[in-house]
Amino acid sequence: MQTPSTARLLAYGLPALPLAMAALPIYVHAPKLYGEEKGLGLALVGGLLLALRLFDALIDPLLGWWSDRIGQRHWLVAAGLLPLSLGFYGLFDPPVGEVGVLWLGGTLLLVYFGFSLATINLNAWGAELSADVHQRTRIVAGREAFALVGVVLAATLPGVLGDDFAQGIARLAWLFAPLALVTVLVMLRYAPPPIISIRSAEAPFAALRAALRNSAFRRLLAIYTLNGVASAIPATLVLFFVQDVLQLAAQAGLFLSLYFISGVLALPLWLKLSRRFGKTAAWRLSMLLAIAVFAWTLGLAAGDVYAFAIICVLSGCALGADLLLPPALLADVIDQDSRDAATAKSGGYFGLWALAAKLSLALAAGLALPLLAGLNYVPGRSGSAGITALQWVYGGLPVALKLLSFFALRRTSAAKAGYLGVLP
Repeated sequence: MQTPSTARLLAYGLPALPLAMAALPIYVHAPKLYGEEKGLGLALVGGLLLALRLFDALIDPLLGWWSDRIGQRHWLVAAGLLPLSLGFYGLFDPPVGEVGVLWLGGTLLLVYFGFSLATINLNAWGAELSADVHQRTRIVAGREAFALVGVVLAATLPGVLGDDFAQGIARLAWLFAPLALVTVLVMLRYAPPPIISIRSAEAPFAALRAALRNSAFRRLLAIYTLNGVASAIPATLVLFFVQDVLQLAAQAGLFLSLYFISGVLALPLWLKLSRRFGKTAAWRLSMLLAIAVFAWTLGLAAGDVYAFAIICVLSGCALGADLLLPPALLADVIDQDSRDAATAKSGGYFGLWALAAKLSLALAAGLALPLLAGLNYVPGRSGSAGITALQWVYGGLPVALKLLSFFALRRTSAAKAGYLGVLP
C-alpha cells in the first residue's frame, strides 16, 4: 500500500490543534470564571469538574466500543467537534448576570462528550493509517505537534485577545468554532483513509474484556498510567512551585510557554531516536532525562529564573517523548491484534487508553494535594517546612514514580515473550 504523503498526514493531525486548545481552559480558566467572576465558589466548581470528569472517563471505553461498530472515523471526529464547539462557546461566553450550576454542568457535559468522541476516534484513526511501525510513529508525531501548538495558543491567546480575563476568554470562545470548522474541512478533504475498514461486531463488555486480555496491552497500559501520574504531579503543582519556591509568579506564563514549545521542537528528535534505537529504548531515555531534571528542582531556591527556564526546556523535551512514543507503541500492539482478528478494534483500545490518561490526572491531584496539606503546606502562606514539602512533592515524588516506570518498561522490553517485548 502506498504511504500517505506528509501533507495528507498533516491534514489528518490538524484537528488535534482545536482539541488541545479546548482542554487547557477547562482546568485553568473555568474555575476562575465561574468560581470568582460568576460567584459559584471554588469548592462547588471544583467538585462539579471532578464529578463530571470521572463520569466522562468511565464512558470513554464505551464510546470507543461504539466507535468501532460505527467505523467512519473521520465523520465521528467531525461529529465530536460540533458539541465541543457549542459547549466551549457556552462555557466561556456565558450570559451576562447570574449563571447557575446547571449552565456550568450542561456546557461541561457538551464539552466532555464532544472532546472524548473526537479524541478517541482521531487517535484510533491514526493507529489504523499504516502497517509500518516507523510510519505510525511519524503519524503520532504530526498529530501531537498540532496538539502542543494548540496548548500554547490556549495559554497565550486570552491575554492577547482582551483587556481583561473575562473578555479574553470570551473572544477565545468565539474564535474556537471557526478554527475547529476549518480543521475539520481540511481533514475531511485531504486526510488519508484507514487501512482497516472492517467494523467490530463484538458486544461492548466483550470487546473491552478482549482488549484487557491482551497481555502486551495490559503491560503498556500499566506503565503508561504510572508514568502519567509521575508527569501530572509537577503539572498540577507548577504554579504553586513558581509562586512559593521560586517567588517568580510573574514569569509563570513564560515558563509554561518554554515547556510546551520545547515539547513541539523535541518531537523530531524522539522520532529519529525511535527509528535508530527502538521506541521502548527512546521512551526509557526520556524517563532518565525527566528523572535528572526533576532531581535538579530539589536544589532550586528563590530567584533561580535561569535554572528553572532550563528545567522547563529539558522537561518539555521529555514531554515530547511521552506524547509521541506511548501512543505509537499502542498502535503497534493494536496492529498485531487487528491482523489476528481482521477487524478494527482501535476505538476500544483508545477508549481504555483515554480512561487511563484521565485517571492519571485524577490520581496525581488526589495524591499530591492531600499529601501537601498533610505536610502543612498552605499556598502563599507557608513557612520553610511547607516550602520544603512542596519542593519534595513537586520534584522528589515524580523522580520515584519515573524510576518505577523506567524499570517496569526495561523489564517489559527485555522480555522474550509478548508482542511489546519485541517491538522495534
